[in-house]
Amino acid sequence: MLVAPEGYPFLVFPAIGGVVAFLFGYPVLAGVLVVVALACAAFFRDPQRNSDAPAHAVLAPADGKVLTVRPAPPAVSGLGLSTQVSIFMSPANVHVNRAPIAGTVREARVVPGHKLPAFRDKASDLNEHSFVVLDGDGVTVAYKQIAGALARRVVCDLAPGQRVARGQRVGIIKFGSRVDLFLPPEAKVAVVAGERTRAGLTVVAWLPEGKGA
Repeated sequence: MLVAPEGYPFLVFPAIGGVVAFLFGYPVLAGVLVVVALACAAFFRDPQRNSDAPAHAVLAPADGKVLTVRPAPPAVSGLGLSTQVSIFMSPANVHVNRAPIAGTVREARVVPGHKLPAFRDKASDLNEHSFVVLDGDGVTVAYKQIAGALARRVVCDLAPGQRVARGQRVGIIKFGSRVDLFLPPEAKVAVVAGERTRAGLTVVAWLPEGKGA
């Protein structure tokens, strides 16, 4: 099982502590620390994923459950984006996020903020979050990684001008939270509220053929 680099400190320190505790004659404490290390390895797992979906498919940026599908807020509608798909990530989900389309990063920034529960509407604007705009082949898509009450930090691995492949690893939200995906008017949404998604595998929308990759 691959582990995301962001999880190494959470995994290594309990593991070392477990070994030290065992050597000094504290087997119960050693067992507890080993369990913590294994739990962190599960939290930060980074499975290999490859999609054979057509190039005009928009893939889920996150593992989790679709929280809502609704019109995009005015803040992003100015980019020509009309639909918002919100995916809620629980602590049990894979935390690694992936690019929904192939393209060039027009904008990538992290905005400090609060730690409201991620399912609240205001969390999208008030919580710490990243905001990324991707320009694909004749199409623009954007997304937000949103921290929550448990997720304490958003990690965005992208920079403006960078080229990304669809399904590429683009960051992580430590201990889960929420990702908002913003789609253009021509996109046909393929998921509904309550549906489960897997980052880089689940098709969440279809673009007109010839666009996206």
